[in-house]
Amino acid sequence: MASKFIAVGAIVPHARAGIGAVATQCYANPRLGQLILKLLESGLNASDALTKAINEDPGKDERQIGVVSIRGGAAAYTGSKCPEYAGHIVGSNYAVQGNILVGPEVLEKMAKAFEAKRGELVDKLLEALTAGDAAGGDRRGRQSAAIIVLRPGGGYLGLSDTYVDLRVDDHPDPVAELHRLFGIWELTLLNREDPNDVVLKADVALMVQRILKGLGFYKGDLHGNWDEATEEAFRAWAGYENFENKVRSDDKIWGSVYRYLINEAKRRSLLPDD
Repeated sequence: MASKFIAVGAIVPHARAGIGAVATQCYANPRLGQLILKLLESGLNASDALTKAINEDPGKDERQIGVVSIRGGAAAYTGSKCPEYAGHIVGSNYAVQGNILVGPEVLEKMAKAFEAKRGELVDKLLEALTAGDAAGGDRRGRQSAAIIVLRPGGGYLGLSDTYVDLRVDDHPDPVAELHRLFGIWELTLLNREDPNDVVLKADVALMVQRILKGLGFYKGDLHGNWDEATEEAFRAWAGYENFENKVRSDDKIWGSVYRYLINEAKRRSLLPDD
């Protein structure tokens, strides 16, 4: 989501892993988000859950809601008093909606981008949001953006369902800033690297020892063998940099983590910047 509104991520999204997701917009009624999730959990499909919830809201003419169920199916509603341009598009297992937009092209571009983008749900959502922003988005301007993706056990160390949860609460270019933050989140937390993007510990042992010694994590000699002391130093550095979610238990290092280590060494002038 993105809007000329402070901290849109604090109000619009409601989601529950294994159940579904709801976006409640315009003069948003967050209670509808929680109610619809309960209705989905009870077995109702997206359309019936939305209809039941909206019919219980006396302010429904000023509401806008999108619903997606984990069982499949989506639904959306745009009240008759939502500020123009207001509308929605419902596609195969997705819904896109907006109000105070520059025009219908915002929704059309978002829907096309979501359908065309290959990759995980987070990639498709970011692509759609970027397309809507490029098409003009909120006609009042830009202020905040957010994205949330849940997956059972998909969070930090497998101990939560929060796969991605990022907010840009106040920024002149919030969608671009959201992309920047996601790049850090992906590098630090997501385990979705190319399985071929690895380096052998034996091949980089001397370089790792040299860098970690310069950073104060490795106290041994620079002998080029990946021994227990090197492994302990590497794990200590990884934990310091919040990469504990990316530490492997085999003879390899993820390429993304190794490149970060090299870049950090260059930033600290431990290696030449070439």
